[in-house]
Amino acid sequence: MTRVTANTEPIATRERTVEGFVREYLRELNFGQGVDLSRASVNDQYLALARTVRHYLMVRWLETLRRQSEVQAKSVAYLSAEFLLGRQLDNALLAADLTDIVEEGLSGLGIDLDTLRQAEVEPGLGNGGLGRLAACFIDSLATMNVPSIGYGIRYEYGIFRQTFVDGWQVEKPDSWLTLGSPWEFPHPEMAVEVSFGGSVADWEDDDGTVRRRWTPGWSVLGVPYNYMVPGYGNGRVNTLRLWSARATRAFDLEIFNSGDYAQAVRAQTFAENISKVLYPEDSTPQGKELRLQQQYFFVACSLKDFVDQVLPKDFDLTNLPDRIHFQLNDTHPVIAIPELMRILVDEKKWSWDDAWSVVRQVFSYTCHTLLPEALEVWSVELLGRLLPRHLEIIYRINEEFLLGLRAAYPDDELRARRMSIVAEFPERGIRMAHLATVAGVKVNGVAALHSQLLRDKVLHDFAEYYPGKFTNVTNGITPRRFVRLSNPGLSGLITEAVGSDAWVSDLDRLRELEPLADDAEFRRRFREVKAANKRRLVQVLVERDGIELDPDTMFDVMVKRLHEYKRQTLKLLHVVTLYQQITTGALDVEDVTPRTFAFGAKAAPGYRMAKQIIGLINAVGRTVNADPAVQGRLTVAFPANYNVTLAETLIPAADLSEQISLAGKEASGTGNMKFMLNGALTIGTDDGANVEIRELVGDDNFFLFGLTEPEVAEVVESGYHPTSYYETNPHLRHALDLIASGAFSDGDRSVFEPVVSNLLHEDRFLVLADFQAYLDAQARVDAAYADPEAWTRSAILNVARGGFFSSDRSMRDYLDRVWHAHPVPPIS
Repeated sequence: MTRVTANTEPIATRERTVEGFVREYLRELNFGQGVDLSRASVNDQYLALARTVRHYLMVRWLETLRRQSEVQAKSVAYLSAEFLLGRQLDNALLAADLTDIVEEGLSGLGIDLDTLRQAEVEPGLGNGGLGRLAACFIDSLATMNVPSIGYGIRYEYGIFRQTFVDGWQVEKPDSWLTLGSPWEFPHPEMAVEVSFGGSVADWEDDDGTVRRRWTPGWSVLGVPYNYMVPGYGNGRVNTLRLWSARATRAFDLEIFNSGDYAQAVRAQTFAENISKVLYPEDSTPQGKELRLQQQYFFVACSLKDFVDQVLPKDFDLTNLPDRIHFQLNDTHPVIAIPELMRILVDEKKWSWDDAWSVVRQVFSYTCHTLLPEALEVWSVELLGRLLPRHLEIIYRINEEFLLGLRAAYPDDELRARRMSIVAEFPERGIRMAHLATVAGVKVNGVAALHSQLLRDKVLHDFAEYYPGKFTNVTNGITPRRFVRLSNPGLSGLITEAVGSDAWVSDLDRLRELEPLADDAEFRRRFREVKAANKRRLVQVLVERDGIELDPDTMFDVMVKRLHEYKRQTLKLLHVVTLYQQITTGALDVEDVTPRTFAFGAKAAPGYRMAKQIIGLINAVGRTVNADPAVQGRLTVAFPANYNVTLAETLIPAADLSEQISLAGKEASGTGNMKFMLNGALTIGTDDGANVEIRELVGDDNFFLFGLTEPEVAEVVESGYHPTSYYETNPHLRHALDLIASGAFSDGDRSVFEPVVSNLLHEDRFLVLADFQAYLDAQARVDAAYADPEAWTRSAILNVARGGFFSSDRSMRDYLDRVWHAHPVPPIS
């Protein structure tokens, strides 16, 4: 074992050597953790490693902040209620180019780097694609040298930890902070006060102007926690700033001394509820109120922080559009629009017109949905009670908007009602998407089809009124995390093939792989990488969940949030159909391609049907996996608590990617891109970014099925009757009858009756209508998989043609079409 003494020299002067790292690591272990190596726990070792690695980034971080303060280049502020970061250690090692040094240094101390990797707890600060997208985007902005800052919430308990009890989802708190979070920097001295409630009244300022004054009823403090966002290979380190709520008066000693201990800390408990948990269950009035508190809390903190802390003290706010662009990631941060108006009009004493002129130049809105119920509408009663001044401001914005609208369409009052920011039915409410569209410089969808439907259907009236406001920016993923780190075997093969690792920040270089799809030796090595990834996943799932899989089967994977429009039920009906055909003798087991069906999904705590579907998937899995008639041919795996960490192992192992949402319902998807870039073929509908994937890879390398979006609209308009498909399709009838019979619920027909009845009598997302087309596409999958050489060729072409889906390209599109900010040259 290497024996090296700790070093106290400034980090900026330390050599990037194994010996230098070991000295810094031991110093951190001794003086940061307060233990010596012989007594250090794994968590001690991990925390010391994380803090040591971050030291290597901090010099660049501080230099980035200093240079931005000096240059005052236009920045991007990304406002998002979610940032699903994933584990930070490997990304930091990659950015600092320290992986080899750290691995060798720790090995000399008798420490296994992989063991410390596993000790890191992933912060669950997002629900799914929205939060993961935000994390990819800030990674790309740093890699592209664009000055930016991410703003969000530091949830004490993130997205819940999912467990299964008898196959049913049970939510447990995600206690990600229990053992410490070494990647964050708290700054309580920079806390921001945020107010709620109270009343608004007129007052007259010194020059006789009548203004409105908000007298709040109560306040909380927002404490910033900074995270470093390092760019890849360029030395830039941007900032992610997450806000944690604290009470303005956390403890009342007088009340405590009187013996009322609970009352003495009640203010603290009440305030901290705001940042306690990601997306509180909002089926109750209290849940709705807490969610609105969260949204206003983080944008109020962020705007005040930027205006008062980030900008120079003498900054002329009339120049704000030249210095910042606030991107609203979905409707959650839209309350920032009236908040900035309040700051300018009430606090800075600007005229309304001057303030509105600036506000209309600094916000843009990304819509992430086509589902009307997902576009937030806040009741006037709640908004007026919680944020009375903001409601007044929204009313005035709407009043002036409607004046212009009625002038443009004087004989179309129905249009004014449809477009009004204030909805009148079924209750008076504020349509946040409408507010964002009226105030935003640009409104963008996140895939070509989604943006088209946004213009043509969801916000059609606005697209006519503001013809230049709507644009498209197709989503992307960071190749640093989702190829370079998650798939080291494939990364090494790509680097060797293209002659350098420049593809990691220039994903268009993957096109150089295309000729190698016809190289038999390259195909063989590509298959070896996939096989190794499968074996790695098998080992992880045995250790993590006790799930045993056969790596020699096709890995057919569907991992995403559990929602009916994503149609996990369609995938499950395919599994049940195969099982029913084998067990009844309708299909010879030897003719069935051996498959492992892997699911990963969480259902929102209040979403009863989604939870029913999870229960059914697990019930089918228990039955199928225990039946010797299908052993070696069909296996169902549903590991609990699917997250970024598991995705980084599961996605590289996948052979087939299930992207089977009903056409016209998925905005984009980013899981489809991750699978594609890791060499999985896609079976999917023409929905979201699937459309662009298929156009890039070609029909021969994509398994397309199902109704198109216009066909879906036609079926719905003509009157959809799901029972007609049940009555005329024997495969579908047998599958649903088997579920309804209680075959997967110990003979109890009532357990999954809600799922069966929903499909037969409602089926909002046309599962039964697409069922036969899906079976036919799966037959094509079987035929293709039977030819390993042809399958591998298609998989290589998927990787080679996937460069478009880099989040770096997404950022270039935003910079060109929306933000009009520019990279700042790399720090020398």
